[in-house]
Amino acid sequence: MEMLPVAEARGVVIHCPKGGWLSFFNSPYPAHMSMTALDLYPGLEYGEIASSPIEGRLIAVRKVKAPRGRLFRDAGYDVLSLYESAENPRVVVKMLHLEPLIEVGEAISVGEELGHLLRSGYFDFWTSPHIHIEVRRPTDPIRARGGYRFRRLMEVEVGDPPEELRGRVVEAKPEYILLRLRQHSRGGLAARVDGRPVILDGGVPHYRWFGLHAYTEITEGLVKLCETPIGRVERSFGDCALARFRGPRFIVDGQPVGLSLYLSTGEASLKLVPERPGTLKPRVGEELQVEFSEEGR
Repeated sequence: MEMLPVAEARGVVIHCPKGGWLSFFNSPYPAHMSMTALDLYPGLEYGEIASSPIEGRLIAVRKVKAPRGRLFRDAGYDVLSLYESAENPRVVVKMLHLEPLIEVGEAISVGEELGHLLRSGYFDFWTSPHIHIEVRRPTDPIRARGGYRFRRLMEVEVGDPPEELRGRVVEAKPEYILLRLRQHSRGGLAARVDGRPVILDGGVPHYRWFGLHAYTEITEGLVKLCETPIGRVERSFGDCALARFRGPRFIVDGQPVGLSLYLSTGEASLKLVPERPGTLKPRVGEELQVEFSEEGR
């Protein structure tokens, strides 16, 4: 499996499988608002074996209690694992939502089989299998805050933003729908900040915040999706930024949906989240349009 370098913190390079997704901001977890956490979506099912995104040595594994899943059956627990980085032994890499196959003390290289993906009770029902990653001080490896900030290595492919959110269903599950837009950038869903194209990264409106990715520095500005204002930049991380969602409701077939947005290392799709599993029932190949509504904001 080809692994692509997508992010770096303190000399530790994080890799994502080619064709997978990644997100810095699509989570309510506090570290995602400061760009000190990264989620990798390898494109696998729960229980399948994910490849290692780092080079290092497993130094600790802790099975942790998790809440019960809301509207889905969870694994009954989560797993936190810590790795000494081969690139910088002065830091540790924290991972969640994966149960390692290797033993404590064993080394692992990028791309080697690392562990089984868990469906954690911390997830929402629409959450896809992923690995949560942070780079931490060895003296403070576990807290929800305090990690080192990531720098995006992946070059985003930003094309012209779409004029409308219309596309073909490429995957239909009770929990979510994947839509391939007629107009789409390979890197993800494109929008504009004060006229400049960016890629969106986050969950709206459900997480209330979302991220932006561009080629150049983003410092401020009004974010527009399909010429509709959806928020304003509130925090800059250089060529990435965090914006607060202040947009309309999103509607498909008369029903409200959320948009779950990621960076893609392959073909990008728009993830539509229903209010409850099974309330949207399109067929693969069907064409859908996401409409914008100011009612009920």
